[in-house]
Amino acid sequence: MIQASLQVTMRSLAIGALGGITFQFAGLPLPWMLGPLMANMIASARGLDVSVSERLRNAFLGVLGLVMGSQMTPQLTNRIIDWPLSAALLLVGIAASTALTAAWYRRCGFDPVSAWFASAPGAMTAMILLGDKMGGNPQRIAIAQSLRVMLVILILPPLFWGLGDGAGPSEVADEVQINDLWLLLILPLVIPLGSWIRLPTPSLLAPLFLAGSLGILDVASLQLPSWGMGIMFWVLGSAIGARFGGLSSKSMGKHLWQAGVATALALLTLGIFAELIHWVVDVPRNVAFLALAPGGFGEMAIVAVALGLDPTFVAFHHLLRMVALMAFAPLWGRWLTKNSKLVNQKNNS
Repeated sequence: MIQASLQVTMRSLAIGALGGITFQFAGLPLPWMLGPLMANMIASARGLDVSVSERLRNAFLGVLGLVMGSQMTPQLTNRIIDWPLSAALLLVGIAASTALTAAWYRRCGFDPVSAWFASAPGAMTAMILLGDKMGGNPQRIAIAQSLRVMLVILILPPLFWGLGDGAGPSEVADEVQINDLWLLLILPLVIPLGSWIRLPTPSLLAPLFLAGSLGILDVASLQLPSWGMGIMFWVLGSAIGARFGGLSSKSMGKHLWQAGVATALALLTLGIFAELIHWVVDVPRNVAFLALAPGGFGEMAIVAVALGLDPTFVAFHHLLRMVALMAFAPLWGRWLTKNSKLVNQKNNS
């Protein structure tokens, strides 16, 4: 069993390496994230058995958390006073985006519960489980959520790259001295602790909070060279792309069309609120947009680090979104379920 899992992981990483090399030679943006992602997604849709073991994925999510947390400095506290304004705009934007996207999915034939939980822009695993518990279709929710995350990852980096926004760390990392690699050695202790205290996405958040605390206290700050960042993106990109097993090319086309329109609606709506944050809070437009982008927390963290777009600001707002969705979604789901039952009773009477 372990040997079979190892073989599948090695296959996925090998396919990811081919994708990364192809993107590198083609001069495409973020080659060692988008290349492995695209290669594994295509391989998965073609029926190949690809996946990255959960243990390896979590280990590299932990590395990403340390890298993100190390962006926090003593000077960071001077900025936090401005963030409640952007936080409020984020929450309103989430409500508007979810309502608009849910209306689209209802037109596509989704039931109310599935439409709303498929449209929630974040906390994907929790939304799938809650949607299933509330009587929705977990497969529809999972496909819609996964494709939205994938599309956002594929759209934003080339968009920023084409507009000249964001210089990835690959351009500057070689100038940075490697610091505090000892932080990597404590990941086996920190990640289980995060699970024990029930942090959402503990593999990412527990190392992030640790490195952030050490960074604010000016004790330690992990910095990796460009090749180290490349390895991290290669593994995580392969893991994201390998999610799409079991979908035929025909069904993938239908789901891509539905998710493509939904993603465009979400990006347009949240883009308006990102523009407001840009003017009100005075953060760069691309940072505000990435902080509100309807991708997964871990995936948007990868993009933020890869593009060098203030990962601390981005992580804070994505964490807030996750917490807000997980707190509000059960209440909204119960209301939808109750309302759906009342409608059915009226139709039957």
